[in-house]
Amino acid sequence: MVTPARRVVITGIGAITPIGIGTSGLWQGLERRASAVGPVTRFDPSPFRSRLCAEVKDFHGSDFMEAKRTKRLDRFGQFAVAATRLAIADAELDLAREDRDRVGSMMGTALGGVGYAEEQYPNYLRDGVRGVDPTLALVVFAGAASCNVAIEFGITGPNSTNGMSCASGTIAIGDGFRAIQRGDADVMLAGGAEAPLAPLCYGAFAIIRAMSTRNDDPATASRPFDKDRDGFVMAEGAVVLVLEERERALARGARIYAELSGFGVTNDAHHMTSPRPDGSQAARAMRLALGEAHVSPGEVGYINAHASSTPLNDPTETGAIRQVFGDATTRIPVSGTKGYYGHALGASGAFEAAICALAADRGWLPPTVNLHETDPACVLHHVPPAGLAGSPEYLLSNSFGFGGINAALVFRRADGR
Repeated sequence: MVTPARRVVITGIGAITPIGIGTSGLWQGLERRASAVGPVTRFDPSPFRSRLCAEVKDFHGSDFMEAKRTKRLDRFGQFAVAATRLAIADAELDLAREDRDRVGSMMGTALGGVGYAEEQYPNYLRDGVRGVDPTLALVVFAGAASCNVAIEFGITGPNSTNGMSCASGTIAIGDGFRAIQRGDADVMLAGGAEAPLAPLCYGAFAIIRAMSTRNDDPATASRPFDKDRDGFVMAEGAVVLVLEERERALARGARIYAELSGFGVTNDAHHMTSPRPDGSQAARAMRLALGEAHVSPGEVGYINAHASSTPLNDPTETGAIRQVFGDATTRIPVSGTKGYYGHALGASGAFEAAICALAADRGWLPPTVNLHETDPACVLHHVPPAGLAGSPEYLLSNSFGFGGINAALVFRRADGR
């Protein structure tokens, strides 16, 4: 006899984003319906065609951990730990009462601590190995995200950080979902963290002309689905969700934002940077997530698109959505929220999972900021500029990344059933 998969709910959200810190900060940022994109201030961007980004302002790691711990973590690691601390507090999860073997961490990141390695390289050139921070090897690897979360909070359950580009946050949440479904854990702290705002990391994307050059008007640079989009805007931040087995969450009286009910992941097997033109594997990822959730396309009431604001991605995703949802495409509200906060690479999928959970809970769907004139190749039922009132029963979020990776999550509104 096959044991039914355990149900998984979201009971906490921790957000470190350009539009706000904390659950309320993130939501208030969405309600403002304004972009957080501005000029690069962390370094001199003048050598590059692109000179804009979305930074997290007023973040201090020492607000979230002991000052001596911040010295052992770069910005990427600090983001991961800080977002996790916020998520645990939001869930009112008392780890002192938990079986730490049944609590784990899954994180995603595209670049990990590469930005910190870049900062250390001038020291190496000047002073040799002796000039390099001895913690470098412990900071730079991607697994520093989930491992430092485990160390900070004393959790000994399943632990992993994936590096699947811009889909990695979504995949981490999906992996956390699976761990609870299988019974490997009861609680998973899952999400993504990214701190790519360093010259070489930034320049790598500028070289391939992937980023917007709307330098004279940065607030309108990230414009998903718009006919005048010219590339994505690099961003930073982290979001972590507390995923919890549903029955135990109900038993402890936890607030449930939404249920996570389906996950799908595929690969285009086509090209490292260009999506498969027919969108077939992106569509299959959505179908896999919907199938696991036992949800028909017509039951979905909102889609948070990956919508990176690049010339190739947005129409390809539009086509994939049309393949999956058919006639329902004309009535399912869609938005691409990267117009608010740019593209935080491996953290973006976690941003958007949190937005779906909050939208389900609070009954409002955010718009696509800077969508002024829809590209004819990107026509969908776009959420209007003021947002849209409503609490759909089922919501879907997409994430796509370099290497042809496609990932999708399906959420269900919390209704006590």
